[in-house]
Amino acid sequence: MNVLLINGSPHKAGCTNRALMEVSESLNKEGIKTEILHIGTKAIHGCIACGKCAQTGRCIFGDDLVNEILGKVEEMDGLIVGSPVYYASANGSLFSLLDRLFFAGRKFAFKPAAAVVSARRAGTTATFDALNKYFTISQMPVVSSRYWNMVHGRTPEDVEQDKEGLQVMRDLGKNMAWLLKSIEAGKAAGISLPVQEEKIWTNFVD
Repeated sequence: MNVLLINGSPHKAGCTNRALMEVSESLNKEGIKTEILHIGTKAIHGCIACGKCAQTGRCIFGDDLVNEILGKVEEMDGLIVGSPVYYASANGSLFSLLDRLFFAGRKFAFKPAAAVVSARRAGTTATFDALNKYFTISQMPVVSSRYWNMVHGRTPEDVEQDKEGLQVMRDLGKNMAWLLKSIEAGKAAGISLPVQEEKIWTNFVD
């Protein structure tokens, strides 16, 4: 089993990465393979709702990470998305990536997911809520910890002092590993995934 961790910070080795590393190490100790993918500092195009991805399963813009990640999604068993807090919300580049990723993706359902956020001080819960909405609209079980998945600090060295935050990250890794193993055990026991109804679209104006 393997989990993809997306570092949505422009800083490859910053506070968000420090939090994700703690989760990754915890998953590894439970026998789960991990990959931390950094989105980088290049501009990421926003979604234009052209609908081409519905035909191809890939985004029409091929100049960044979206299609690369879409390829990884098909192979991954779980997903963790990490972001710094900018004006009480996630990094704008990460939002652009996630909008396109989840609009184009068709293989997210029933894969456990979690959000991780880092901040100097505040805005963490608003960011946490915004990221979790990508998962809940995609039928992904949301993995929790013993507190909201956040760390605090202006630098990675500051985060080292957030002992509670790092513990939350370790428990998040353990909880995701447990859920992944439980899903595998269920499959082995013959428990199938829920049968999906055809999508119903409700429009409030005829």
